[in-house]
Amino acid sequence: MIPRRCILGTMNLIMFDIDGTLTQTDAADGKCFVKAVADVFGLSGIDDDWSRYPHCTDSGILATIFQEQHGRPPSLPETTEVQEHFVALLAAEARERPFLPIEGSGKMLAELMQISEVAVSLASGAWECSARLKLALAGLDFPRLPAAFADDSHAREEIMQVSLARAAQVHGRTCFDAVIYVGDGVWDARAASRLGFPFFGIACEPGKRERLHAEGARHVFHDYRDADSFLGALRDFF
Repeated sequence: MIPRRCILGTMNLIMFDIDGTLTQTDAADGKCFVKAVADVFGLSGIDDDWSRYPHCTDSGILATIFQEQHGRPPSLPETTEVQEHFVALLAAEARERPFLPIEGSGKMLAELMQISEVAVSLASGAWECSARLKLALAGLDFPRLPAAFADDSHAREEIMQVSLARAAQVHGRTCFDAVIYVGDGVWDARAASRLGFPFFGIACEPGKRERLHAEGARHVFHDYRDADSFLGALRDFF
């Protein structure tokens, strides 16, 4: 376990993605996002290979689709219309197939939040409206956690930097001694690498685990049920 007492003044930030990292919502999120954009704008053949987009975030993907289809970015009213329909589709999907947390994620967040030398934040490529809904429906509603979303930037690295800044403000700090990002996608690993943050992966499929390791993940965990292993791995960076 992480020591409860560290050197005076030490504080480390653990930053989490949401979809596929804290919640089992990857499939539902992708399905509802594509349908929302298709329904609102009458589009078909939307490519759901998110790795091909310059920015794998809700705002970045919508901007790319709009640029390809219309030669311009979406307006604020157009974006709002997509968001509202997207949230309605997610809510309907959850009524059919309830959203679940990644096993052990709620307990892990609660444990980390009790460690005085650790700060926790969220940095998601989802829009805040959809991210908050998915967290709440999966039983992971932690509204006091500093967070940043696709509303803050198209670029995941910038979202992570906003999350860091908000966490620093909440904890009255100018910086952290270490920042670790926990995510499930290759785009998460690449963003962490570009910022110089150690990256921990969450993945249950063997192929996905291998891809995350290939992208430089220091550790890849199936979920958070083995809390001692996860917290022990964090200790290497503290």
